[in-house]
Amino acid sequence: MTTDKRPTGLRKGLATYGDAGFSLFLRRAFIKAMGFTDDALDRPIIGLTDTMSDFNPCHGNVPDLIEAARRGIMLAGGLPMAFPTISIHESFSHPTSMFLRNLMALDAEEMIRAQPMDAVVLIGGCDKTLPALMMGAASANVPAIVLPTGPMLVGHHKGEILGACTDCRRLWAQHRAGKIDEAEIDTVSGRLAPTRGTCMVMGTASTVAAMAEAAGLALPGAGTAPAVHADRLRLAEASGATAVRLAREGTTLRDLLTPASLHNALVVLQAIGGSTNALIHYTAVAGRLGIRLDLDAFDAIGREVPVLVDLKPSGAGYMEHFHHAGGVPRLLKELAPFLDISARTVDGGTIADAIAAAEEVANQTVIRSARNPIAVGGGLAVLHGNLAPLGALIKRSAATPALLQHEGRAVVFDGLEDMAARLDDEALDVTPDDILVLRNAGPIGAPGMPEAGYIPIPKKLARAGVTDMVRISDARMSGTAFGAIVLHAAPEAAAGGPLALVRNGDRIRLDTEARRLDLLVTEEELAKRRAAWLPPAPPPGADRGYLRLYREQVTQADQGCDFAFCLPGAHA
Repeated sequence: MTTDKRPTGLRKGLATYGDAGFSLFLRRAFIKAMGFTDDALDRPIIGLTDTMSDFNPCHGNVPDLIEAARRGIMLAGGLPMAFPTISIHESFSHPTSMFLRNLMALDAEEMIRAQPMDAVVLIGGCDKTLPALMMGAASANVPAIVLPTGPMLVGHHKGEILGACTDCRRLWAQHRAGKIDEAEIDTVSGRLAPTRGTCMVMGTASTVAAMAEAAGLALPGAGTAPAVHADRLRLAEASGATAVRLAREGTTLRDLLTPASLHNALVVLQAIGGSTNALIHYTAVAGRLGIRLDLDAFDAIGREVPVLVDLKPSGAGYMEHFHHAGGVPRLLKELAPFLDISARTVDGGTIADAIAAAEEVANQTVIRSARNPIAVGGGLAVLHGNLAPLGALIKRSAATPALLQHEGRAVVFDGLEDMAARLDDEALDVTPDDILVLRNAGPIGAPGMPEAGYIPIPKKLARAGVTDMVRISDARMSGTAFGAIVLHAAPEAAAGGPLALVRNGDRIRLDTEARRLDLLVTEEELAKRRAAWLPPAPPPGADRGYLRLYREQVTQADQGCDFAFCLPGAHA
């Protein structure tokens, strides 16, 4: 908790004119042009991050959240000041939203640091925005509270409940297999995302939000309340009021995100069958605070913690069902034996307090007990072996069980263009028992580590009824996706990782129970291939601008794909 007497309010972070008195005089003169009184200007200033744009439908409710948060701030005696940041939407960001996450984190950090605010409400939703905001706030070291935009409501088609984007992928796979025609898939596209908000399955956005609540960075209910529900607006008002208290106390994100609270968030990640992306994001957020996320310790959590939340893609329900079943507090009650319940929360209490206040919903079936789990052994497993010396991930709870132990022949794609050109070629030599390998799709290689790890089933196999195969890549996968898919193989191929050495026809063994991923080729042969390897040519434009900065500074997946110069001690 901050205890020093640094300047607050309008006196904080004055523009440099060589005369501090003049700087404050000029600042007050300009802000008074907005009609503020001296009384308003002497209150704690609370920043509100405006992450909306016309390219970001997941953040369409941000103006309503800002208005509600303003109300809470003013009721608590603060002065709200909204400011824009970069807005990133998963499907509107080229080449990938992950490429821009670190840019948004830099933007958030510098705008929080540059502008006079005593605390900040971090409003974000779509996949990379909340992690970027948390990364920036962690580095800026100011009091902060997380306010997710919330998940959208479910859609309906032919009597079936639909959710973006797990059902997007399922129905698109049926379209590729010739089971759904063009007219119907076009109709489906208008029903999958019927309201504002993030994906209503346990994708990356919902996972990151639920973990923020479990880590004590967001108010109870903030991880699950639907975007268009009145609960979300009430949470926004309460978050604004809480931010004023945090400002007066000086309680920063650094005070709340401790090894204990990070542990709690990782327990919840396993128990919800959450997105593999969330592990990268929380590795990056923790890294900004000098906390190293231990992949083996995370895997050990997964061996003990069962999957308890019945949501797609690991189960059957949707986020609104999770919320009405009691949400994260009710889940924490089931997980209490695995948690550090003394960890502090942003509302001034502890996880024990959140558990004590959890709602008991009779006859709900979404949040299971440990005696009746969706799956045992956790949602995610960390793999090692000669194909992933620094680790790889598999969402075992969303994979075909029979494929979790599998040996097959490699069918290799050298990058996204190669995969696009050959995957659906009728002449492609591939069988259902083969293992599809995509390389040069990692942080540097793609660039930006796209969500291309969900390699589609080749059309000729899809038409024959094949719905899952083992797939391996150095790319990511949407948290909404499913299948026996190994991701984040590190180091990536473009950095000289072992995935670069795989050849068509090589045998690969996946043993999820043993946590192994191995290329069955002799070390002598691998040494010959390594000596002959050349890195792929950089993409056009890699000699300048943000792309150059990104390629030179991005770390590998096991370090969160953050920029090396943003980590503590990077200046040493």
